[in-house]
Amino acid sequence: MPTTASATDPTRWRLDVDEGVHQWRYLSEVDSARQPQSTAEKYFLGLPTGLPSLEIPRNFQQSARNGFRFYQNLQLNDGHWGCGYGGPSFLLAGIVIAMYITETEISPEWKAEIIRYLSNTVNEDGGWGLHSAGASTVFATTLYYVTLRILGLQPSHSLTSKARARLHALGGAVGIPQWGKIWLALLNLYSWGGINPIPPELWLLPNWIPFHPWRWWVQCRVVYLPVSYLYANKVAIPLNPLIASLRQEIYTHPYESIHFERYRDAVAATDLKKLPSGLLRVANMCLRLWERYIRPNYIAQWANERVYGLIRREDEVTSYNCLAPVNKAFHMVSVWYSDGAHSTRMRLHREAIPSYMWVGEKGMTCSGTNGVQVWDTAFSIQAMVEAGIAMLPEFRTTLENALRYLDISQLREDLADVYRQPRKGGWPFSTRNNGYIVSDCAAEALKAVLMLQEECHFDKLIPDDRLQDCVDSLLLMQNPDGGFSSYERTRSGTFLEYLNASEVFDRIMVEYSYPECTTAVVTALSLFRRYFPTYRSSEINGVIERAVNYVIKAQRPDGSWYGSWGVCFTYASFFAIQCLEVVNQTWQNSSHVRRCCKFLLSKQKDDGGWGEHYTSCEQEEYIDHEQSQVVNTAWACLALMHARYPYKEDIEKGLKLIMRRQQRNGEWYQEDVEGVFNNTCMIGYPNYKLYFTAWALGRYDNIYLPMLEREGYE
Repeated sequence: MPTTASATDPTRWRLDVDEGVHQWRYLSEVDSARQPQSTAEKYFLGLPTGLPSLEIPRNFQQSARNGFRFYQNLQLNDGHWGCGYGGPSFLLAGIVIAMYITETEISPEWKAEIIRYLSNTVNEDGGWGLHSAGASTVFATTLYYVTLRILGLQPSHSLTSKARARLHALGGAVGIPQWGKIWLALLNLYSWGGINPIPPELWLLPNWIPFHPWRWWVQCRVVYLPVSYLYANKVAIPLNPLIASLRQEIYTHPYESIHFERYRDAVAATDLKKLPSGLLRVANMCLRLWERYIRPNYIAQWANERVYGLIRREDEVTSYNCLAPVNKAFHMVSVWYSDGAHSTRMRLHREAIPSYMWVGEKGMTCSGTNGVQVWDTAFSIQAMVEAGIAMLPEFRTTLENALRYLDISQLREDLADVYRQPRKGGWPFSTRNNGYIVSDCAAEALKAVLMLQEECHFDKLIPDDRLQDCVDSLLLMQNPDGGFSSYERTRSGTFLEYLNASEVFDRIMVEYSYPECTTAVVTALSLFRRYFPTYRSSEINGVIERAVNYVIKAQRPDGSWYGSWGVCFTYASFFAIQCLEVVNQTWQNSSHVRRCCKFLLSKQKDDGGWGEHYTSCEQEEYIDHEQSQVVNTAWACLALMHARYPYKEDIEKGLKLIMRRQQRNGEWYQEDVEGVFNNTCMIGYPNYKLYFTAWALGRYDNIYLPMLEREGYE
């Protein structure tokens, strides 16, 4: 329900890029006239790009080329493809609240564009959901309401008044989940006594303890690290007129009458996705007794110092970016409390904020990390190679620049940190200064480099020893079950989920093996083995064998695989089938492959496409979208091609839908959300619609049809 909101002049925004790091700047009229907007900047902002209409394609290959012709215009000057990577509501709210607490200036341009974003993404009922596609929740509506008030909107404004009415209808802010309670406590809008214990003493335990925080999934661990420090010190800003007013606005009863201790476990029905376990409730009771009656002061001080030292180390090894905006926001408040608003460390944190902020057609929001740079660039390279256009002169410079970006983004050394996974030679999700290796990002980047340097004979920007470093790090990431996780090896059992206190996320405590990550590593190692057959060959063969066995075991009885990072079964099938193809399991000889193909074909719509709703991720079963989606269709078609499915007519139906949806300039329009994490929270990957589509179209002619001919199906 868009609401009228003031806005900046979109023609004055420019995107600065430095080794993948994004920073949007708002120029003066004079400077804007001197520095014309690029095609990419216009596209991101929803302005006319001026790109010409292309010749109407007569076949899939021409359609693919048109798609890539459009897409290469969006490449940024350091070689990567950028985009807004948003959707989850707690990201933007956390950054704005942290800026307010830490006395960080929020420019008028940022205020206007954030308000415009919230105006453009509000639900019809006046609230906001856990993510931009979700139904209204207390969590999102409370934090966004507070955000709007911080940004200067009065309670009487139509946007805030309707949001407040929706919040009250949901029961008020007492039903906000744990992370929301923490933000409200920091703002002096909620009592720390109403929050279950988050003890920093856990970091004093011996590392062999099975529930030590170093064993948690890293995205969970790095959030609860600063939160434990803030909890231990009961950090809260002083009462001021805005906070005093908000105390009366976000609750259904007078603030002074609320006994917050009674609401420690209260979560609105709209918000609760993961019911706290009985074990967690008992643990919380024991920890309250520990804090109140048993814990010596020296233990509390020791834990405080230990945790703050770890916060400092995380800041330094990530150049004050931190892993993601959630832990960055909590780090900012921790540093403000410990070092002061005018400290050097606070300044360094402020300088890194813009890398998370993205200005788009709907306004300014916060990305889920500081971007998707390596991930999108690696896939874009693979798409162009497999579509058969890598050797065409018109795409040569584009691919050379993309390779250059992978060169500057590779992680060159390990860290002296016992809690961090070895990373030398790997690649992160976004930028090198993010600092975290991710298994599938490293694998897809390795594959992209091999395709360009070995298959297509591009200049060797990345020498063999650095590719071998990547392989060395990947080999260290395999889990005992044969699969691969995201950031690290699995460090503990799934029993840790009984300690999941988030209330809104599932599968948050442990690094699980994923078919998607496992496939990425298997396909990368297989390609590496082709060009470096003697390098650690026996180990690579063993890793591939165990990984394939994991993927086979992960297949569901209906033939599908559950996708944890994309929506959902079409996404995972696209990956898993590639894994089986590596070991020559295809439609012709594998029951696993045939079952998956039959599953996919059973979901094909009458218009030839596939459309999977994001609730598939939450329900863990395939939920039809009311309309076909080009991204789901591309994944399904690519899966069938990798399966060597012999009946091309079924694939052609999907490709024809993709082709029909293509615009005259070569682009595809945004459809529904593509990505997910932790089962419940959706997030956008807007470049997927531009390269997976063209990839599927181009691969059909370049690889799939020749395969059919070779194997005697044509």
